[in-house]
Amino acid sequence: MKMSKEGSDELNQKKVTVVKDLQLLRERFIKADADHVVQNLMSCSKTLEDLEKQESKFLHTCNAKRYKLQDEIIELEGRLTEDHDCSSLLDSLDHLISESQEELNSVKKELASRLRETLALKRLLDDVPTQTELIQYERRFSELYINIQDKLRQTRRYYATYNAHLEIKDLMLKETSLLKSISSQFQDAITSPTSQMKLIDSMEGILKGILQKLDKVDLSREAEQQACNALKEKYSAATSEQRRCYTLLKAFQEECVKNERLRTENST
Repeated sequence: MKMSKEGSDELNQKKVTVVKDLQLLRERFIKADADHVVQNLMSCSKTLEDLEKQESKFLHTCNAKRYKLQDEIIELEGRLTEDHDCSSLLDSLDHLISESQEELNSVKKELASRLRETLALKRLLDDVPTQTELIQYERRFSELYINIQDKLRQTRRYYATYNAHLEIKDLMLKETSLLKSISSQFQDAITSPTSQMKLIDSMEGILKGILQKLDKVDLSREAEQQACNALKEKYSAATSEQRRCYTLLKAFQEECVKNERLRTENST
């Protein structure tokens, strides 16, 4: 239809041009030679007839196309009114809708799966502690370790005190038993020389046992002193290491703060 309108406009333009030429010819007919004007007039008339034929042919072609399109529209409307064709069309539409619904459900399932994976990853990322939290955890663990070490040293002192008191108790019981034995033997030794020799032998045996016990205690004391000296050396080394660790930790925290500040500046 757009082409028909353009062709019709072109023909009208040509007709207007021919009419203007005829008007000019009439004016020239008055001013110029009659034979020359008649020839020009005949040429313009022939051109006008050709244009009218082209216009008629063009309109006939447009009408034929219009009638053909109208017939096709009527035929399509008739097909749509038939039950069988409508049923086939509905079946095809139902099939298309079913396929689209299945595809939509599949996409929804995939989207739900992706969403679950995203949420799981988000939870994992949320569970990962930040640098600040890690520093706080490290500080808390250090404090907890120090408290545990204090409790351990205190418990060891309690056990050492208990064992010392228990040993003192045993010694006091032995001393009491020894004094009772000496007291009972001394009464017999006064009246009999044989009892005196037995008392002397018994006292020598007791003295020998005391000396052995004293040697054993001295060895134990020396071992404890050596252990104490070793612990003092370890404590001194641990104190130096602790100072070094505190220095490194402070430097690390300062670097973390600088890194966080630089990251914030870069992100902005």
